[in-house]
Amino acid sequence: MDKIALKKKRITRRKFIIKKKIRMNRDFPRLCVSKYSRNMYVQIIDDGKQHTLVALSTLAKEFPEMKSRANIEAAKVLGKMFAEKAVKAGIKKVVFDRNGYKYHGRVKAFADAARENGLEF
Repeated sequence: MDKIALKKKRITRRKFIIKKKIRMNRDFPRLCVSKYSRNMYVQIIDDGKQHTLVALSTLAKEFPEMKSRANIEAAKVLGKMFAEKAVKAGIKKVVFDRNGYKYHGRVKAFADAARENGLEF
């Protein structure tokens, strides 16, 4: 098995473990993070209704122009903007779904910025 296939297998395994824990806590909506090589996407999902409540990405028009939209600085800006948007929509408490990614780098920077600006998870 090559390195890329092994990495994808580990991410998939972590994803299932995380989803299993999140399914136990259906009291709050789920904040899901997806990261790619050039951008990041985040959304708050109500799993009971299967409906997206708030969504934002680094490709959004309101996101400021940056040299790179896929680094830690961009993740911090995205976390701040997303938390403000969620609080404005009346959502304060969520369950954090890191979507199989390690709590490190961009994911950690996003989560810390979101917590500092009003989201609780």
